Amino acid sequence: MSPISSLVESIAQSAHAHVSALLASNQAQPGDKLPLNEKVKENEAGKPIALAPTGRNIFVGVPGAFTPTCSSQAPGYIEKYEEFKAKGINEIYIIIVNDAYVTKAWKEKLAPGGTPIRFIADDRALFVSSLGLVMDATGGLGGPRAKRFVIVANDDKIERVIVEEKPGELTVTEASQVLAQL
Repeated sequence: MSPISSLVESIAQSAHAHVSALLASNQAQPGDKLPLNEKVKENEAGKPIALAPTGRNIFVGVPGAFTPTCSSQAPGYIEKYEEFKAKGINEIYIIIVNDAYVTKAWKEKLAPGGTPIRFIADDRALFVSSLGLVMDATGGLGGPRAKRFVIVANDDKIERVIVEEKPGELTVTEASQVLAQL
């Protein structure tokens, strides 16, 4: 690598880390509103959508599709979907900072027979950034990613925010733990 390339890479990494830290410093709190004006993608890369949740919903933020911890977290929500419904949850959204193709492939791998859980691609990390729940994962995942979190919201109002202290671990955002708190 040339000295110029090395310098540019170093500056870019530093800037990226500072921006991620700045965005994460204003983390969403109970009483805040969901950033429903931020466009995301669900099944098609070329069709951005705005989420329009009604009633009580759960938003599960995961750092990356196909990663080991995320691939053990999401199935818990798929398996316990009916239990969440029985507790008054309308929909469960799994938010991933990945493109729509990767997100859709991951959903199909985890639930080959289908699932009512909505897998949402936040491909530019705008939704999670607006929540202050973005982290710099350049070293392991190549760029900004969602922190591992769960938000319980009623319409657009946030009721509860649960964030893992270590994004590679699954404790407080595991499906049965969240279900027990509803």
